[in-house]
Amino acid sequence: MDTPKPPQKPAQLLNDLESIRQLLGDENLEPPLLIDSLDPDSIPLLSEIVTPQPSVAAQQPSPQPALITPAQSLRATVTQSVSRDSEMNRLDSELRAAAQLILQDVIDDFVPQIEAELKRRLDARLSRLLPPRRP
Repeated sequence: MDTPKPPQKPAQLLNDLESIRQLLGDENLEPPLLIDSLDPDSIPLLSEIVTPQPSVAAQQPSPQPALITPAQSLRATVTQSVSRDSEMNRLDSELRAAAQLILQDVIDDFVPQIEAELKRRLDARLSRLLPPRRP
């Protein structure tokens, strides 16, 4: 039969943790703060790192960006709305089908009990309405 290990004493656990700390060589007991090692002036700006290069594109006029017409914007909005509505309809129909299956399972589980109760009530009512049979 297995015997459970006796619980270690807190002093033993503390000694174990102290020996692990000494092995790791961590003499600093406080964790370093992120703001201690961060000097805001030491962070370079992008403009300090990247120097702009003269390019041919700067001399030539840039092409006009493609403008989105209101009709295109409306079409995109309608398309998104229709796809969202169709997705909602699909989810709704799946949830309804799942609910029907759950309801059918519940009905199937309780039909024998309901049938037995109806039969018992019918027999009790018949015995009150009809006189007992004579052989």
